[in-house]
Amino acid sequence: MLITPGKLLAKINSPQDLKSLDQAQLVQLCDELRHFIVDNVSVYGGHFGASLGVVELTVALHHVFNAPYDQLVWDVGHQAYGHKILTGRRDVFHTNRVYKGISGFPKRKESEYDTFGVGHSSTSVSAALGMAMASKYMGIQDKQHVAIIGDGALTGGMAFEALNHAGVSDTNLLVILNDNCMSIDPNVGALKDYLTDITTSKTYNRLKDDVWNLLGKLSTVGKSAQEVASKIENGIKSVLLSQSNLFESLNLRYFGPVDGHDVNHIVHVLNDLKNIKGPKLLHCITVKGKGYAPAEKGNATTWHAPGTFDKITGEIHKKSYEKPQAPKYQDVFGHTLVELAKANDKIMGITPAMPSGSSMNIMMKEMPHRAFDVGIAEQHAVTFSAGLATQGLVPFCNIYSSFMQRAYDQVVHDVCIQNLPVNFCLDRAGYAGADGPTHHGAYDIAYFRCIPNMVVAAPMNEQELRNLMYTAQLPRKGEAFSIRYPRGQGVMPNWKTPFEAIKIGTGRVIREGEDLAILTLGHIGNYAVEVCDKLAMQGIHIGHFDLRFAKPLDEDMLHEIFRRYTKIMTVEDGCVQGGVGSAVLEFMADHQYNAEVKRLGIPDRIIEHGEQLELHRETGFDPDAIEQTVLLMLEPSKQLV
Repeated sequence: MLITPGKLLAKINSPQDLKSLDQAQLVQLCDELRHFIVDNVSVYGGHFGASLGVVELTVALHHVFNAPYDQLVWDVGHQAYGHKILTGRRDVFHTNRVYKGISGFPKRKESEYDTFGVGHSSTSVSAALGMAMASKYMGIQDKQHVAIIGDGALTGGMAFEALNHAGVSDTNLLVILNDNCMSIDPNVGALKDYLTDITTSKTYNRLKDDVWNLLGKLSTVGKSAQEVASKIENGIKSVLLSQSNLFESLNLRYFGPVDGHDVNHIVHVLNDLKNIKGPKLLHCITVKGKGYAPAEKGNATTWHAPGTFDKITGEIHKKSYEKPQAPKYQDVFGHTLVELAKANDKIMGITPAMPSGSSMNIMMKEMPHRAFDVGIAEQHAVTFSAGLATQGLVPFCNIYSSFMQRAYDQVVHDVCIQNLPVNFCLDRAGYAGADGPTHHGAYDIAYFRCIPNMVVAAPMNEQELRNLMYTAQLPRKGEAFSIRYPRGQGVMPNWKTPFEAIKIGTGRVIREGEDLAILTLGHIGNYAVEVCDKLAMQGIHIGHFDLRFAKPLDEDMLHEIFRRYTKIMTVEDGCVQGGVGSAVLEFMADHQYNAEVKRLGIPDRIIEHGEQLELHRETGFDPDAIEQTVLLMLEPSKQLV
């Protein structure tokens, strides 16, 4: 079902079409753009609240600036749906986040208007500053460079590093702070409180009105905008000397806060700021979900990415099942952590701004003094966990696999070199689905397997996840312990099983066989169960072994496998280069075994977005691909016609 755009939006095929719109038409366009996003997301799903909150800002940016010559850099990308629609992708927007469709995030190869690919947060200021510095180096003075960053993303340390550099850069950089007090979950920390203080300060709000009144006269005062702005900012500093401004202290000219939903006022402000040289920051106050009552007034976390819903009633569509369903792995983690923490008062929970996504919110609700959301700060989350471990506590640090990449140095330097028993639970391991390559957890097996003092494990089902978590909180010699599991459902409706300790470095025999051995790691092993059952009905008996640990390997089990089988297949939902299949090959070489080994997993290329099964099929390790690979490895007489 194609969504029909409003009459004005239907005529907008590029940002150039916005340039001639008058004030009334800009308001109309915002209204039509907001309805178009609601109509599409209600039918096709996707991120929702963030893009609704920046409709007016998006229209104003493309009305004022000359994209793609002027560089607009969107942080995270959840807020960029309106940007995509206004930059030539309106008619294909229904394919957003669908297999082979457009990306849910800005992507350089998708459009010249997407100046920088994003998905992880807090990168926009660094990227835009790099662009601005390049323009300065090349002597280009008229190009504008704008970073649009949410207040949640501003909690990432990289954003502070960039602001610190920007203040001494003397570049033509504008940072727009989209302040809605939310990322996916409510923002936490001192920065949130600071921004709230600025927003509610009577002094600031009285003076900012004076500031904009003066800026509105820039074209008539007869002096340059820079001179006038300089006098204004000096006046602000003298009056607010007792109330220090964080951004001013970093040498960024601060403007705001302004109403982020008054499109014509934002246009006026942006036109004025274009004439003010040097690094500056505009503070916009917006409402996540603006203009759609259920999202605006309801739970902002729920409406971040609600799935499909009835746009009239706001009822979110939920699948109905006749039989009991297996839970999501993240929920098994959340409930199990609380269960373990009740029995072990040393357990602490840590997550970097993903309490609902990781289900750490369950522990945060029951034990608020023992579970911490540290903001979008993966590096801090890891080293904070290391600090807890030095004092004899048992930290469970839950970070999405792809986000853990941002804290790799801390894992090596602050945890493993010091041999500290930090437990890492890596959610969204393997393909992350519609979020695409920025969120796929492709590399954690390889990048953790090479670090000394690190255990690398993956459960095949919910019971195994519970047992691995139980094992991780038991006293041990000190090494870090990582447990990876995928996005989505497990396989056990009756998942709450008694805890059993697992000897670290031991695998499981799932099925004995004769013709070929399949070695799997993690949830993907359930595909192998399906294949083995199917082939057994046709007289082909395949051995299946759940490695359970990529490091340390179960060498006793591997010795037995290599003595009995000459044809071996490994399957993992991680990169094949350096993954568990590579570990098996290393074992084979070290012990001078001779066997035909075929590795299946994520290939050495960037995999785009799509449903997990679609991507498994594309990259050759869905059940059909596993079956066909088995048949190709067997003698011709055993291949099926």
